[in-house]
Amino acid sequence: MGSITLNGVEKWFGEVQVIKGVDLEINDGEFVIFVGPSGCGKSTLLRMIAGLEETSRGQILIDGADKTAEPPAKRGLAMVFQSYALYPHMTVGENMGFSLKTSGAPKSEIEEKVGDAARVLRLEEYLERRPKDLSGGQRQRVAIGRSIVRAPTAFLFDEPLSNLDASLRVEMRYEIAKLHQSLKASMIYVTHDQVEAMTLADRIVVLQAGRIEQVGSPRELYDRPGNLFVAQFIGSPKMNIMPASVRADAPEGAVHLGIRPEAIGLGGSDLQGVVDVTEYLGADTYLIVDCGEAGKLTVRTDGTTDLRPGQTIGLDFSNAPLHYFGADGNRI
Repeated sequence: MGSITLNGVEKWFGEVQVIKGVDLEINDGEFVIFVGPSGCGKSTLLRMIAGLEETSRGQILIDGADKTAEPPAKRGLAMVFQSYALYPHMTVGENMGFSLKTSGAPKSEIEEKVGDAARVLRLEEYLERRPKDLSGGQRQRVAIGRSIVRAPTAFLFDEPLSNLDASLRVEMRYEIAKLHQSLKASMIYVTHDQVEAMTLADRIVVLQAGRIEQVGSPRELYDRPGNLFVAQFIGSPKMNIMPASVRADAPEGAVHLGIRPEAIGLGGSDLQGVVDVTEYLGADTYLIVDCGEAGKLTVRTDGTTDLRPGQTIGLDFSNAPLHYFGADGNRI
């Protein structure tokens, strides 16, 4: 089992409140990712679950048991940090089995569990090497393997890929996805990278200023963002937001109209603008189009589009899902 429940969780540093009454239910075997801008409280919330930060108010339940006041060692969780924190004088196998050794586990048990973890992470041929002889991705797999051997209730990841270059990040995303499929364990993962969130998560928790803005699957958050913040945080390039007004059946008054860059067609008559900037990315081209009072819109087209700054183009919204947000920023 690996369910985790947060009931009205708060965190104060003196007079400053950084986590503001968070309620969240994480199911057994679920992969949940915390995302949000820098300073939103995502790492603090993870550390509170781990027991590395004291909970000022509220409850943290693990498998139904109140662990709010328990130290990290008694929570049955394993945490993987940004830094690998490997012992340089130990081999890969010794690093992975160190926690078992310090707890007094028999040598045969240590070897068996290290071997099992090494097979899962494809580290079998590296067990006798030192960390200095490994790549960044291999070192991160060793850090994860050190957690696996403990058979924790859940895994907690605090931006584990942020120290890796772009190609290694892609490789490690695959490794972590396969690991979750293999172990079927609960995982909570903190990242500022929405690509990691969208590709790995069963559910995403979007945080801002210590509060949850929305919780849902990647598709739910992308297709039906609950407010302007989520609409522009989830998706790359971010959703275009324009001023608009509604009448008749909908609530009357000024609103915000949202449209995804890839939903805008070229050659239409719904809006006209001047190409301000083009960004060629190979398979895709992003156009920044100055549409006057409607603002500058980002249009995502395929890489064969050949437009130059200064050209006037028409935009087509006829096939685009439109999103409406009220004056308070919430979805209508």
